[in-house]
Amino acid sequence: MKGLFTILFVLVLGFASKAQDVQFSQFYAAPIYLNPAFAGSSEMTRFGVNYRNQWPGLDHSLNAYSAYFDHYFFGANSGVGLIVNGMNETMSGLSTSEVGLAYSYRLRLGFGSFLRFGAQASFVSRDANLNHLVFGSQIDPNTGAIGDHSGESFAMDMRHRYADFHFGMLYNNEWGWFGLSAHHITQPNIAFIDDQISQWPMKLSAHGGVKVDLSQGGVRNYMNNTQDARELVFAFNYKHQDPFNQLDLGVQANLQPLVLGVWYRGLPTMGTAMPNTESIIGLVGVSLGGGIDIGYSYDFTLSQLGQANTGGAHEISMRYSFLIGNNAGAGRKSSMMPCFKY
Repeated sequence: MKGLFTILFVLVLGFASKAQDVQFSQFYAAPIYLNPAFAGSSEMTRFGVNYRNQWPGLDHSLNAYSAYFDHYFFGANSGVGLIVNGMNETMSGLSTSEVGLAYSYRLRLGFGSFLRFGAQASFVSRDANLNHLVFGSQIDPNTGAIGDHSGESFAMDMRHRYADFHFGMLYNNEWGWFGLSAHHITQPNIAFIDDQISQWPMKLSAHGGVKVDLSQGGVRNYMNNTQDARELVFAFNYKHQDPFNQLDLGVQANLQPLVLGVWYRGLPTMGTAMPNTESIIGLVGVSLGGGIDIGYSYDFTLSQLGQANTGGAHEISMRYSFLIGNNAGAGRKSSMMPCFKY
């Protein structure tokens, strides 16, 4: 049985490596990864990092991280960002590293509404050790045991380097936001073998949400003379990356300093279509003061892979936000994103 799930895991990762990016459950805590137009959207300076450990219950798992820095220039109505992404799949030894620069420009449409345009250029490195692949000839059909040698011969290490480009736009007012992003717009060739073409499919995303104020702007905290927010936020993120479609729907309660949230990941189907329900995600976040926020989420697997076999997925995010430089105009509440924290 273990061998069966190993084979299934290889097949799933095979499709993922061909046609899907790494996904974060706390995608709003990885803002530039979601949409380059988010660069500078907090109108502060931010450092952030995300780490994801997917399917730890299997013999081989997928580990991913994203780290970013962004800053907003009030005088230029512009945001800049630096992002570093990485992924490692332990079975095939496949790893991907990306370093990107993002820029966004903010237009004022009205007193409390804004439109941002963003672009990102990245350098990507893909490395694979194909000697770790498991072939059918290695698997004992009776016991599921995996033999030592497949009879295949691969180079010890294969590498591929390429440039990648992303674009996005983002609208917001005081109570909601809506964004569109397109990743891998040139569909770069990611093949390891010379003279072969394997294009990375473009990823399209639509994301947005609304904020509901539960306390007319906040609750006074007399211990530190601050306003503690009481908000309910509903949001979604729809993604298409040929041939896959996915929808995330979620709600978060912001009861500063605590944030509680729940997400559904999947795409309900009708009739004879195969089910596309992937997971339910629970989240808890806390603001430690001084601009430091930490979030933790857990994915409970609902798909046919099964929770007992995969062990779900763990994810943690950390962020530090502060103001530096010429912050003229800082604190203009109407221009800041009413967005999810995680």
